[in-house]
Amino acid sequence: MFEQLSDKLTVTFERLRGRPRVTEADLEEALRDVRVALLEADVNFKVVRQLVATVRERALGAKVLESITGAQQVVKIVHDALVEMLGSEATPLVRAERPPTVVVLAGLQGSGKTTTAAKLANLLRKQGRRPLLVAADVHRPAAIDQLVTLGKQLGVPVKAVDASRVAEDAAAIAASAASEGSDTVIVDTAGRLHIDEAMMTEIERVVATTKPHEVLLVVDAMAGQDAVDAATAFHARLPLTGLVLAKADGDARGGASLSVRAVTGVPVKLIGTGEKLDAIEVFHPDRLAQRILGMGDILTLVERAQETVDQQTAEAQARKLLDASFTFDDFYAQLQQVKKMGPLGDILKMIPGLGGVAKQLPEGPEAERELRRIEAIISSMTRAERGDPTIINGSRRRRIAAGSGTTVSDVNALIKQFGEMKKLMKQMGALAKSGRLPRLPGMPRMPGMPR
Repeated sequence: MFEQLSDKLTVTFERLRGRPRVTEADLEEALRDVRVALLEADVNFKVVRQLVATVRERALGAKVLESITGAQQVVKIVHDALVEMLGSEATPLVRAERPPTVVVLAGLQGSGKTTTAAKLANLLRKQGRRPLLVAADVHRPAAIDQLVTLGKQLGVPVKAVDASRVAEDAAAIAASAASEGSDTVIVDTAGRLHIDEAMMTEIERVVATTKPHEVLLVVDAMAGQDAVDAATAFHARLPLTGLVLAKADGDARGGASLSVRAVTGVPVKLIGTGEKLDAIEVFHPDRLAQRILGMGDILTLVERAQETVDQQTAEAQARKLLDASFTFDDFYAQLQQVKKMGPLGDILKMIPGLGGVAKQLPEGPEAERELRRIEAIISSMTRAERGDPTIINGSRRRRIAAGSGTTVSDVNALIKQFGEMKKLMKQMGALAKSGRLPRLPGMPRMPGMPR
């Protein structure tokens, strides 16, 4: 997510941290690099100019020049300025006092609107809500079929409107939703490749007729300055209540999407972080700023863990860490839990200081093949071998390699890595028992750890 921008800013601040004192020349050099990095990432030039001016003013006002901690203070000032540019704090979705809550999604064709509708339904369903999807993109039959298919995958009902009664049908469906067991209605409206009067008029009628509690504009994070232009045009015609940054997982010049809130004044409420239907998050400006500056994102990591990791299993495995009984079976179970949380590289990027490690890992299909290879090796072991790897001699390793379709060297490497990981976990367990290892909020407490 915004990796190119993050890499350039990280290099800039690492160079600044290498200076014994921050001089005015150092500050100007760093600000020049920040300006170039933001512009190259396609952040709106007016937004860049304002952010750089703000950082300069605050840095000089805070008297960071010649200070021992000047570099750290500059990074903190840049972080705070980025957070302000992105909206300062998370803005929750509105929930109607009397159901149903009506949400209308708008956006250009190809912005990811239909997929976002399904992702939002999935997110709300996890929160205990009962969403209903309305397919109102009557000019593109494929969009209706796509939404119906996604709804079936999620177990969420989908209703399509009549081409001649788009606004009226959408309003009627919304009005009857509560009586049919749904408390939230998500309307996927029509888009065009470019903004035109017919599209705007149709969406205006849908909004006026359904009287939605939320009108969310879906913005393609990879669309460059077109995203800013589209947001400005939609904002002029519709009572937008929030923005959704779709396709933010791409590494194209996504900086324009960071400008949309600053240009329109409309808060970003959600951000799409991948292709899967659970890859959508509440937008937290401070967390995104931390990711961009290479500071990690521990809070989001903990939230993902709480959603996907079985608490009883996690606590049982934590106890095994303390008595050195952690086995390949436990390791296999952990792999399955980690896979539910998302790509390993993305998880490591959320941990401060491990962003560089994440870049060294394989991505995409190659990463999937690596995980499947590890799973195949473990699955080819007997129960006794998974419980006690020390019994795996040469002949056993040859059998495991043959059974998993790998080589003996692959098996050797995994067993060695497992042994090293087990030693590290034993050390962590000892620290936990002694009370010297802090516990992250929301994570399971190991026996002996301070509350």
